Amino acid sequence: MSSGAKFDLDDFLGTLTSRPGVYKMLDQAGEAIYIGKAANLRKRVVSYFRGNLAPKQRAMLARMASIEVTVTRTEGEALLLESQLVKRLQPRYNICLKDDKSYPYIYVSTVHPFPRVSFHRGSQRRPGRYFGPYPSAGAVRQTLKLLQKVFPVRQCEDSYYNHRSRPCLQYQINRCTAPCVGLVTDAEYRKDVDDIIQFLEGEGQTLVDDLVRRMETAAERLEFEQAARYRDQIATLREILEKQWVSGQHGDVDAIACISQDGMLCVQVAWLRGGRYLGDKTFFPSHSKGYAPAKVLSAFLGQYYLNKPIPAEILLSEPPEDAELLVQILSQQARRQVRLVTSPRGRRREWLEMTLANAHAALKQQRQKKLDNQAQMESLQALLGLEVVPQHLECFDISHIHGDQTVASCVVFDGEGPVTSAYRRFNVAGITPGDDYAALSQAVLRRFQRRLKEGRAIPDLLLIDGGKGQVAAVSKVMEHLKLGGIPVVGVAKGPQRRDGDEDLYLAWRDEWLHPGDHPGLLVIRRIRDEAHRFAISGHRQRRQRNKQQSVLESIAGLGPRRRQRLLQQFGGLQAIRKASVESLSSVEGISRQLAQRIYETFHETGS
Repeated sequence: MSSGAKFDLDDFLGTLTSRPGVYKMLDQAGEAIYIGKAANLRKRVVSYFRGNLAPKQRAMLARMASIEVTVTRTEGEALLLESQLVKRLQPRYNICLKDDKSYPYIYVSTVHPFPRVSFHRGSQRRPGRYFGPYPSAGAVRQTLKLLQKVFPVRQCEDSYYNHRSRPCLQYQINRCTAPCVGLVTDAEYRKDVDDIIQFLEGEGQTLVDDLVRRMETAAERLEFEQAARYRDQIATLREILEKQWVSGQHGDVDAIACISQDGMLCVQVAWLRGGRYLGDKTFFPSHSKGYAPAKVLSAFLGQYYLNKPIPAEILLSEPPEDAELLVQILSQQARRQVRLVTSPRGRRREWLEMTLANAHAALKQQRQKKLDNQAQMESLQALLGLEVVPQHLECFDISHIHGDQTVASCVVFDGEGPVTSAYRRFNVAGITPGDDYAALSQAVLRRFQRRLKEGRAIPDLLLIDGGKGQVAAVSKVMEHLKLGGIPVVGVAKGPQRRDGDEDLYLAWRDEWLHPGDHPGLLVIRRIRDEAHRFAISGHRQRRQRNKQQSVLESIAGLGPRRRQRLLQQFGGLQAIRKASVESLSSVEGISRQLAQRIYETFHETGS
């Protein structure tokens, strides 16, 4: 349907199919505001225009400008497509799971002669063994740290491993057996790798029993040093196993609890893999207000398991809507039967009760945090004399060194804190180096031109890191975009340039404020500091990329593919700088002559 054609509801409903599928309600800008699935598209869509509707549904229909449908073969396919679209488009009237980051795993490169045990996030195309998912990167790193204490298997990158000529510090502190320089046999090293895999598979107690037998055998052979090593491994493993409150229970299980209180809703997920408790994570799905937990659980499960391994059993605090359909879809994705259990017994009941208790604690903390944030926003309103409490704030900052590689940052806060998914950086170009006024003007223009074009929300308060001059430059852009009604505040360092001494310039009143220790200033400082951090990190990344490219691009005969191959093989510019001609020429596509030129470029220029 063209955007220029007027939507005729009666005509649309008259031609709507009765087959299963997905329907999208669109606003005037063509953005999806609600996505739903139906076993009978006609019957489901018609129901919105007959009978009594909830206030939320009436508000949704008031914004609706058109409807699009996609027909599927089955209702199960419709559910899967709905979950995919909701997670990608995040419509404002759907229950949305804001969880786009993939989960981390532990990866064992079993095909390597001396396998590496490492942190992994992303696709699982490389051959080897993957263990997880873990709830956070910290949980993976903590596990890797414990494993390295017990089993000294290498965790270094292959590019680092391939170019060692002597043992590194990890060998000196007994965290690695230095296979890179041949200080351990293949069989000895493989035994440690096998032990790690056995532990990660949940066979911790079996591994301890095996180590006890090895210790006793070594002692009988008078190999006391080896026996002592086994003794230390046993002690550390037992300490780890004692901390796992599900130790000894096998199977892959997720426990998911959903609770609602005072208009807020929380979903808590606990991971149990191979009988090992890997941790838990709390979710606060957006746009879930007014929905029952059963409805939220149904939407959550559909979106959550789109791109994750599905355990054989999922423990739930209550039955979700469309439970049978969910079991069908999850089983198809997992390629085996998946069970949704709402009344588990024995130990599994304890796991679910623990998850439920964690959900109650998390919701209580979130509620207090929301109250604190609201109080902070009200103090900001009082400080600036605003008519309403600000709920959407944006702050801009500039970072550069003598005008080089200028980067502008834009950070976004709402009533609940930072909205990191809405952060943006702008590589500023085409201005006089060091002209912060022009840099801010360009960033603000690019930001809000796009927001207006896409029909997206604009802030009700704009903060600028700078004084009257920076604010004037930004205000001029806002007037040009017909956004002059948005309050613009300049945040300038005081005479001593110390935190807490900031002066505020209010553009709409042409007035300076000296807030002193007013609590509203804490909110402004927090947002300003976040914009500053985001700008600096972007500037450093841009400088680093430019530095890497400029040195390698200056070498004749070293094209983009060879540069990429070099960086992949050596892991970065520092390793290339230290490499010998022989090492450089061992990379595919790098001849001896080209390797010599690369070596001379770094050592003649001192780069």
